[in-house]
Amino acid sequence: MSQIENKKALITGGASGIGKLMGKLLLQRGLHTLVIWDVNENSLLTTANEFKQQGYHVLTYVVDVMNTDSVIATAQQVKNDAGKIDMLINNAGIVVGKNFAEHSHNDIDRTMIINSSALMHIAKEFLQDMIADNNGHIVNIASAAGMVSNPKMSVYVASKWAVIGWSDSLRLEMENLKCNVKVTTATPYYINTGMFDGVKSSIIPIVDPEVAAKKIITGIEKNKLFVRMPGIVYTLPFIKGILPIRWFDLIVGKWMGVYKTMDDFKGRQ
Repeated sequence: MSQIENKKALITGGASGIGKLMGKLLLQRGLHTLVIWDVNENSLLTTANEFKQQGYHVLTYVVDVMNTDSVIATAQQVKNDAGKIDMLINNAGIVVGKNFAEHSHNDIDRTMIINSSALMHIAKEFLQDMIADNNGHIVNIASAAGMVSNPKMSVYVASKWAVIGWSDSLRLEMENLKCNVKVTTATPYYINTGMFDGVKSSIIPIVDPEVAAKKIITGIEKNKLFVRMPGIVYTLPFIKGILPIRWFDLIVGKWMGVYKTMDDFKGRQ
């Protein structure tokens, strides 16, 4: 099991949503230092003040993870301020929520960088210290969308497919090196945080953010390779693997309504 007590963790997008909830749970489990990266300075200040008033040690940094130079510089500042990071949770992400033809080039670049390549750049900055110490844990928040194609999510889906493939490959590399750096990939269904406002799902339940945060932190403690939610998401790779694509479209897309979930999408206003 991965130990949380007296460790140091960094969460991107940690000033709100499940990022904030995961940070709170880690602190309640005895985390020594919580490092929060977020692009929203006001949310950072509010969250930091809330945690500090409860007696927790929190360091905050305003970071736009689209900017690789800023990621590298801020990572070095974190090392100077906090020392080695034991646990990295790559949580920051965005969704555009419209047909691919309606995307701007900027929409495509922002989604792919924030949701996928930024995770790699951030992990690279902290991984070497974990390897040298033969201890650490990297958690990458992907999505069930990384396993299922879906209208009005094409670029988001692409970014999350990339995360799943990279994250699990990183796990295998650590195992091949016989290195005690654990990698957990989380693939939740829609989480009710505001990011997916307007989404409707009649059969598969939308995930409560507190439930999502708790499952991910428990997954870290138990060194789970994948954390999927709700439970039906665990069946997706099997179902997709055995069904002809048109049957999958019919059963999952039409009967279960997955392909209609984004029809009324509004997103965070």
